[in-house]
Amino acid sequence: MKRLIALGLLILLLALTGCECLSGLGRDMQKAGNWVEHEANKHK
Repeated sequence: MKRLIALGLLILLLALTGCECLSGLGRDMQKAGNWVEHEANKHK
């Protein structure tokens, strides 16, 4: 029973940290897209 609870907590922890990693990745990609758009507009 203790192993089941520990496994559940571990899975929960990994899921929560994974969500934070993906949101950070999304912000990074958005910043990169904004930079590309800005550079493209500069060279029109």
